[in-house]
Amino acid sequence: MGVPVFEKLWIILNPVAGKGKAISHYPIIKNYLEQHKQNFEIILTTGPGNALEIARNCPPGDAVIAAGGDGTCNEVVNGLLTRQTPPPEPPFFGLLPIGRGNDFSCTAQIPPEPVKALDILLQKKVRPLDAGFVKGGFFPEGRYFVNGLGIGFDAKVGFEAAKMKKIHSSLSYALGAIITVARYEAPPVVQIKYDGKETTNPVAIVSIMNGRRMGGTFFMGPNALLDDGLLDICTIRHPKSRLRLIQIVLKYPKGAQGECEETFMDRGAHLHLKALTGGMAAHCDGETVCLEGKELEVSCLPGVLRLIGA
Repeated sequence: MGVPVFEKLWIILNPVAGKGKAISHYPIIKNYLEQHKQNFEIILTTGPGNALEIARNCPPGDAVIAAGGDGTCNEVVNGLLTRQTPPPEPPFFGLLPIGRGNDFSCTAQIPPEPVKALDILLQKKVRPLDAGFVKGGFFPEGRYFVNGLGIGFDAKVGFEAAKMKKIHSSLSYALGAIITVARYEAPPVVQIKYDGKETTNPVAIVSIMNGRRMGGTFFMGPNALLDDGLLDICTIRHPKSRLRLIQIVLKYPKGAQGECEETFMDRGAHLHLKALTGGMAAHCDGETVCLEGKELEVSCLPGVLRLIGA
């Protein structure tokens, strides 16, 4: 796409990301940008939702950088895409992955070391970035996401992991998975209509992915692309036993769940999900969408952002 033109870098830094370790990167980021004579400003967030408001009010045409984890990234994206007056060109969006999970940065190929990530930012290479958009549950007006939407087992594991404030991301998700497997709750029967197709099953896991990874180690959409105008769909029909569920989950760190007979995989641009029985627990980029949702509308919005990256 050529070399972008933006006058200023707005670094939105979540000081409590990475279990409070993100703030330690502040002087590294500041010194690096000063040494490279960049026009920049670092703004520290003050609580949930603040990154969204800051991003929404950054000048159009400047580059807005999410410094934190996937939650910070999601807030910044939602701020950029909900401006009162949308800019004529897709917003410039970058990231410094200094949070806990950093799943989106895995697909975007942005390294977790701040200096290496800053090196990439200053190269000013950009690529189109799609975003997902989900309506329903706690977001009847909709919520954007750039990594993925998880329903069922994935969401419940995330909810359990979020309770473990003092445990590292990957370990907290592993423990959350053990708790969720132990419960082995009856799944909802979910009907998914997408692009003229349909599938209906009792599902343990539904992943609708723009990125590839969730939970630090689980490749929910192993073949997903950030700029193809489609979301990758991966569902797991409810296994017959806890043991079989464990066997399938153990495939995810290698993205090999497609080998299982319970797996269904496809791609789609517009999806309608309906729980015919039970309810759907869902999250997008770690943000809770619903606990017992009945219907969700999901769309892929092609190229609505410009990602500064490799």
